Amino acid sequence: MRRTIAVVSAGLGRPSSSRLLADRLAAAVERELHERGDETEVRVVEVRDHAHDLVNSLVSGFPAPELQGAFDVVTGADGLIAVTPTFAASYSGLFKAFFDVLDLLDDNALADKPVLIGATGGTARHSLVLENAMRPLFTYLRGVVVPMSVFAAPEDWGGAAAPDLLARRIDRAAAQLAVEIHRRDAPAVRDPFEPTPFEDLLGAG
Repeated sequence: MRRTIAVVSAGLGRPSSSRLLADRLAAAVERELHERGDETEVRVVEVRDHAHDLVNSLVSGFPAPELQGAFDVVTGADGLIAVTPTFAASYSGLFKAFFDVLDLLDDNALADKPVLIGATGGTARHSLVLENAMRPLFTYLRGVVVPMSVFAAPEDWGGAAAPDLLARRIDRAAAQLAVEIHRRDAPAVRDPFEPTPFEDLLGAG
């Protein structure tokens, strides 16, 4: 079966440590899925490329075509890897805006979708962002967040043992996401123009 992995990276620089971590997570998930007999396609969304469109969409309620295309990548994927830099002990505002607008447009966009969360920051003390901020966010969005998450501080990229330790965490998290993706059917493609059933409208009232 062919599987699609959506990668959402909210790094501000180019290149960024968030994108570097996201790419390594995606490569590890690809390896795990290949071992299970699945073909894979990785599709990357750089949130910084949609910053202005996110603000406009929050105001107008209508996403630009490029932003809608990014949302389609996420909603149509078998699994999601989401990585943010850490700001003030939380995810970045740009990262949050992306998922806020996605949820406003479709509050079922991430329902039952396997999610692997990652973050980068200037110190390992910020690693709690994963459990204090990111996991509650994706749980609220009804994603299935795998138990292992990955934080990368500057010291994780250098030193004699650091790359191996980071690689082990990446591999463990990737294996968990691959298991969740592999055991699910491919997500159904939803038609955004499909009318809402009358009984659902009554229930919503």
